[in-house]
This record gives sequence, C-alpha cells and structure tokens, in this order.
Amino acid sequence: MAELVSLRETYGKTLVELGRTNPDVVVLDSDLCKSTMTQYFLKEYPKRTFDVGIAEANMISIAGGMAASGKIPFASTFAVFLGRCFDQIRMSIAQPGLNVKLVITHAGLSVGEDGASHQAIEDLALMCSLPGFRVIVPADSIEAAQAVKFVAETYGPFYVRLGRPAVPVIHSAEYKFRLGKADVMRDGKDVSILAIGIMVAEALEAAKTLAAEGINCRVLNMSSLKPIDEAAIVKAALETGAIVTAEEHLEHGGLGSQVAKIVARRQPVPMEFVAIQDTYAQSGKPADLLQRYGLTSAAVVEKVRAVLKRKNSTLSPC
Repeated sequence: MAELVSLRETYGKTLVELGRTNPDVVVLDSDLCKSTMTQYFLKEYPKRTFDVGIAEANMISIAGGMAASGKIPFASTFAVFLGRCFDQIRMSIAQPGLNVKLVITHAGLSVGEDGASHQAIEDLALMCSLPGFRVIVPADSIEAAQAVKFVAETYGPFYVRLGRPAVPVIHSAEYKFRLGKADVMRDGKDVSILAIGIMVAEALEAAKTLAAEGINCRVLNMSSLKPIDEAAIVKAALETGAIVTAEEHLEHGGLGSQVAKIVARRQPVPMEFVAIQDTYAQSGKPADLLQRYGLTSAAVVEKVRAVLKRKNSTLSPC
C-alpha cells in the first residue's frame, strides 16, 4: 500500500524551507492557519506572517500590495472562500499580473462532512478563466513540494489547489515538476486517461484493473492545468484514439473542458469524462462522497470501457 501524506502539511513545511532561503517570502492567512498549515511558517517567522481574520477580500488586496512592493506573498484559505474575493483576485492580482501565490486547501468533495457549503467544485473553472494565472493541481506530496518551490521562484500569479485528506504518494524521489508539461505515469496504446489531483491515483488503479482484461491504458498526470500540455494531449489522441479525463471538480470548466477544446481543434477522438455532474453534493465521509458522485477507479474503468466501444465502432467497417 502506498504511503499517505497530507499535501497541506507538505505545503506548510515547504513554506518554512522557502522562508530560510528567501527573506522576501511572506505568508497571509484568514484565520485558518491550523487548517492550511501555514502555522508552521507562523511559528518560525511570526513577523513575516499576517493573519487578516475572516476577511478574505482584504487578504487578497494586501497580498497584491505586498507583491507590488517586491515581496513574494503566499496567500492561503479554503478553496470555497475564493467566491468571496474573486473580484479582488481579478482586479488586484490578475489584471496587473502581480507576483501573488494563491495556495488553497480543502478543495473538492473530499472536504467531506463540512458539506456543500465548503465543497469547492467550481474553483478550477474560475481560476482558469483569469488571463495570466497559472493553475497547478498536484497529485501527491512530492509534486506539491516541488510545485510550491517552483511558484516561489517563478514570477507571476499562480493558483495551487490542495485537498484536505492525506493522499497516496505516487511519484518517485526523482520526479521533477515542469510547468506546462504532462507526466506520463504509465504508457499504453488502447486509451489515454488524463487525470489531476486525487484522481491520478484512481486512474493508475483503474489502469491496473483494465490491464488484467488486456486493455492497455496510457495514464497522464495533467497537474499543470494552465498552461496545459497541448502536445501531450494531441499525441495521446493520435496514438491511442480515445481519451478519458478524471477530476475532482464539476465536469464544466476544469480538466475535461480544457482537454476537449484541444481535442476538438487538433485531433478529434471519442472522449468520456469522470467528474462531478451539474449538482452540489451532500455531507458525508470523503470516501462515501467520492463513491456516490462517481470519483473512483471503478468509475474510470466504466468510462474507459464506454469510450473504447465508441472508438471501436468508428473503426469498424460499415
């Protein structure tokens, strides 16, 4: 069984590393440092940590001002609270292109018992809509640590999406995060599964199940959602002839939408989508919610079988 590691805890510890080497790194939070794990940075660097209270819009405006003054602000809260400050993100970060890093936790259904009011399932659509923003969805702790370090070193606005629960470690220590590049987790010729976040591990599990049936799946980790690796998507469509996307997000506006746009324009092939449908979810344990709303390896297997039927029907002679 793979080791389970919290991405938000990885984030907090990585911030401390950055603080040691770069005095311009500052951290902002909105009364949630024990949950976002920015408490680690607060303990080490209290004079470089700013808790604005339950005032997310103020946090974003302050972060913009700090960036304009030469600092490298990391601003964190729960993903669902982006809705409170989207105007400030648009006006104070995106439009001026400021060097603000939004590293947001508790995204998706896996927030669990907090219920629909706290389950951010629209955030990727919002953030991908903003010109100039880069959007990253790490799949495990190794990738999360590297992504946080990368955004600290790279000028401009970033959105890094992290979840609440610990997740399996699926990368080796040799892995290197690259913005705008997909990571081929498993090669295959029959169908491609493109996934982000917690769904990458589910995609790999689905590929193992399907391999036992003689179905050879290519699995791509699309952690760089914006910019996305268009070349890898076209290559997958061309070489495997069918694509399934998997994400802990609404079907509209996230990974599936980004991939479908490229496939339609460059290399049309049958596609299926593993995502949350047009609904808000109930409260419940994370595993139960992921099962209920079809975000599991079994759901990926089902979609692969469906897309292969469509692929094979187009290949069959009339």
